[in-house]
Amino acid sequence: MLILSRKIDEKICIGENIVITLIDVHGDQVKIGVEAPKTVKVFRQEVFDAIQNENKAAIIDEKKCESNNSLSAVSALSKLLTSNKEK
Repeated sequence: MLILSRKIDEKICIGENIVITLIDVHGDQVKIGVEAPKTVKVFRQEVFDAIQNENKAAIIDEKKCESNNSLSAVSALSKLLTSNKEK
């Protein structure tokens, strides 16, 4: 991890198109500004973690739904085949 010291209004450049500016320091809280292209998503860590957890939960739910749909289709096909044999 790179650790940098900055004073208020000083900047840090990341690549060619992202600029981090130290806006204010008040006690143990630091305000920073982030300039980045709209294509670059910028999140606080706790928000990013929440998004990742929601995405993982959605994938699990989707897989459960697909599994249930497959079982329903197999059950329906089995009933159809059974009813055709009885005729």
